[in-house]
Amino acid sequence: MTDFQTKAGPGPLSGFKVVEYAVFHAGPGAAAILGDLGADVIKVETGSGDPVRHWKKVAGFDMSLPDGESLLHQLSNRGKRSIGLDIKRPQGREAFLRLVRQADVFVTNLRPGTKVKLGIDYASLSKVNPDLVQVSVSGYGPEGPMSDLGAYDSLGQAVSGLMHLTGSEEPQLIHLGVLDQSVAIVASYAAVTALLARERRKIGQEVHVSLYGTAVWMTYCNLMLENVLNIDPAQSGDRTHHSPLRNRFRCGDGRWMMSTNHPEDQYWPVLCRAVGRSDLIDDPRFAEASSRAENCPELVAIFDDIFARKTRDEWTGLLQAQGLLFVPIRRTSELKSDPQALANGYIVPYDHPVMGQVLFPGFPWLFGRSRADTRSPAPNLGQHTWEILQEAGYSEAEIEALLTARVITGTDRPASD
Repeated sequence: MTDFQTKAGPGPLSGFKVVEYAVFHAGPGAAAILGDLGADVIKVETGSGDPVRHWKKVAGFDMSLPDGESLLHQLSNRGKRSIGLDIKRPQGREAFLRLVRQADVFVTNLRPGTKVKLGIDYASLSKVNPDLVQVSVSGYGPEGPMSDLGAYDSLGQAVSGLMHLTGSEEPQLIHLGVLDQSVAIVASYAAVTALLARERRKIGQEVHVSLYGTAVWMTYCNLMLENVLNIDPAQSGDRTHHSPLRNRFRCGDGRWMMSTNHPEDQYWPVLCRAVGRSDLIDDPRFAEASSRAENCPELVAIFDDIFARKTRDEWTGLLQAQGLLFVPIRRTSELKSDPQALANGYIVPYDHPVMGQVLFPGFPWLFGRSRADTRSPAPNLGQHTWEILQEAGYSEAEIEALLTARVITGTDRPASD
């Protein structure tokens, strides 16, 4: 058994405290990742809580769970503790600032103007905690004419050109929350990097991540093709202009597989022999890379016919045995039974109090001497209010007073004797 399989040790961020005042996924998702890594994440919620708790309908399907909340809440807020706290009230702000003083990281994705209005901008909070790392997530970046506009995953995909990279004539949205999750990953990376800078240089600072900037970074190669060579990457969607050595094919059972083999001249004869068409190797139409490119639609049609004669799994097994890189194009429904995903913990079982025994995405970074995973389900609104305030130094009488004044909400009130 390897160190990766044992997952020994605490989380790499064990001992770090994160305070979050954020909504939906891009910001909360970043804090959830820090929680997966072992940080203690305190989610501050006001009123009815993060709207993601109640966002149940999208794209024609219902994401409601048996407890009445949305599945998205579980994805965005796993591994956290929740405090119900009205930070607009003086006593609530005092409690909030006490949490911030004890925090290593503060995460928010509210608009710049709203942050200033609430006093949760970096200029305000750094006066309370100069060592604080503040992760600010926005739609379009901290500068420019769109800096104070709200945004969602789909809008970030739209302005960045991402929706025109699917190869479709009509712009296509990549569902669901793919850009939001990418922003969450980038923001967590920014937080850890800033923490490292703090450890080495003894500085706190704000780091800013946006949907727009992350989407542009994701499409790095495509953008450079456009900017340097004036090539529109969207034209790559037509598979009849791709070599069979880097293409997708429908097999005899209706399922698809993907090939990517470089350098092409090395693998061209291997592919021809593997599919029983050695005659194609020296065919003048296909013998050279240049001639294959000129006759690509005809060549792809030949291989379409070849691959229709066996199932996807038959072909991928046969071609991989010849040293060729062909893999199945899977649907997400297939991942839960994929032995490779299961062996590496990319899909893991989790006994959830609401959903029951389910399969979760596992943490993709495998540490040899640390553990990173989902440590607890997403909290109920205010589930840990008393616990968090007591840790912050409040007495039971002080917490009772805050509860009476409706500054806080909480479900973990200690039972009376």
